[in-house]
Amino acid sequence: MKKFKKVLLALPIFVVLCLYFFHHFCSLLTCYSKEETSLDFDHSALVKAPGIMFVETTDRVEPSPLAVCSVESASLRNPDKHVYYFLKGFSGNLSHYPHSQYEAIRVLSLLRNVTVFPLRLRALFRETPLNSWYEQVNPFWEKYWIHVLADACRLALLWKYGGVYLDTDIISLKPLELQNFLCAEGYQTANNAALGFEKNHEFIWECMQDYVRNYEGRTWGYQGPALMSRVLKRWCQSDNLGQFFNLQCKGVSYLSPNYFYPISYTHWESYFQRWKKSSIETFFSETIGAHIWNFKNVRQRKQVITGSGTLIEYFFSQHCPMTYKLLIKRVS
Repeated sequence: MKKFKKVLLALPIFVVLCLYFFHHFCSLLTCYSKEETSLDFDHSALVKAPGIMFVETTDRVEPSPLAVCSVESASLRNPDKHVYYFLKGFSGNLSHYPHSQYEAIRVLSLLRNVTVFPLRLRALFRETPLNSWYEQVNPFWEKYWIHVLADACRLALLWKYGGVYLDTDIISLKPLELQNFLCAEGYQTANNAALGFEKNHEFIWECMQDYVRNYEGRTWGYQGPALMSRVLKRWCQSDNLGQFFNLQCKGVSYLSPNYFYPISYTHWESYFQRWKKSSIETFFSETIGAHIWNFKNVRQRKQVITGSGTLIEYFFSQHCPMTYKLLIKRVS
C-alpha cells in the first residue's frame, strides 16, 4: 500500500517532467515556437506596394526547393510585381546566411523583384481581430500549429497590405492579374492557398473575425478551407457555392478549381508521374498556378528528379529554371 501511495505521489512529477522534456524537444524542432518580440517592428516600412506574398511559419530559414520554385515562378511570371517572402526565422540580414551553407537563400537573393523579410507575428496581428487569439493561444497544445498560424498570417497580411497570397507549393504558370478573389477546391469547398484582396477588404475582416470566433485548431483545415467556405456562404447568402464558379459575389470573384487546383489533393501523385508535353499544355490551359499539395507528400517525400520526365520536373525546368539548375540538377 505504501508503494502504491509513493507511485501516486510521484506520478504528477513524472508527468510534469515528461511534458517539460517533450516541450523542450519540440522547441528544438521549431514545431511549437511562438515569437515573443516587441511590437515595435513595422512591416509597412518594408512592404512598399501590394505584391505577391509567401509565408514560412516555422523557424526554418533555408526553404525547400519547392518553396524556392514557387517564389521564383511567381517572380518570373510577374516581373513587374513585388514578390515578398516572409520567414519567421529570418533575422532580416542576408549577410547572416553565407551562400556556401544557404543555397536556397542564395537563389532567392538573385531574383530581382524578390525581397526576403522577417515575419514578426505580434506586430503583424496587432490591431486585427487575430491579436486576441494570438495572445491567448498556447502552441504547445496545438496539433497543427504551423498550419493554423499560416492561416492567420495570410489574412493579416492581406488585410494590412493587400495583394496576392500564395502557398509555397503553388508553382505559377501565368501572370497574376486577379483582384479580390478566392478559388474553389471542389464544387462546394473554397480553399485559401491562393487569395487576392485589396487592402482593408471587408471580406478579409470577416474571415479574421470568424477565425477567432469559431477557432478549432484540432480539426485539419478548419481555419483554412473550411473557414473560407463558411465566410463565402454568408457573403453570398447561399449554401450552394458551386453556382458562383467564375462569377462575382458582392465584388469578390469565386474562381473554378482549374485556376489553382486543376489536380485535386486526392490525385496529388499525378505531379510525380510522366506526362506528355502536349497533354500538359492542354490540361493546364486555364491554370494560373498549380497547387502541388505538398502536405500529402510529407511521408512519401517524393523528389524532383532530373531526367525523370515527370510533370513536376517539367514545371521546375520551365517555370523556375534557376531553382532547377542550382538546387535540383546540381545534386542529381
